[in-house]
Amino acid sequence: MRHCSVQVRSLLTRDELDRYNALMEVGGYLEDQSRYDLVYAVQKEIDILILPAIERLKEKSRDRDRATAEFLESLKNQEQEEE
Repeated sequence: MRHCSVQVRSLLTRDELDRYNALMEVGGYLEDQSRYDLVYAVQKEIDILILPAIERLKEKSRDRDRATAEFLESLKNQEQEEE
C-alpha cells in the first residue's frame, strides 16, 4: 500500500482521515494475505479518497504564490516611490 504525503494527510477531513486509515488497515491485511488483486482495488479507492485533499493543497499553494506576488509588487512600488 502506498501512503499519501503528510501534507495531503493533514488536509483530509476527519471523516476522510478515518476512512483513509481504515482502508490502509484493510489493504495492509490483504497484502499480508498476498491478495494483491484486492489490494489494487483498495489502493484505487484510497487514490480517489485523497483527491479533494490534493486539490486543497494545490489551492493553498496558489494562495501562497498570489501572496508572494502581491508582496513583491508592493516592494517594487515602494522602491519606485522612494526614487
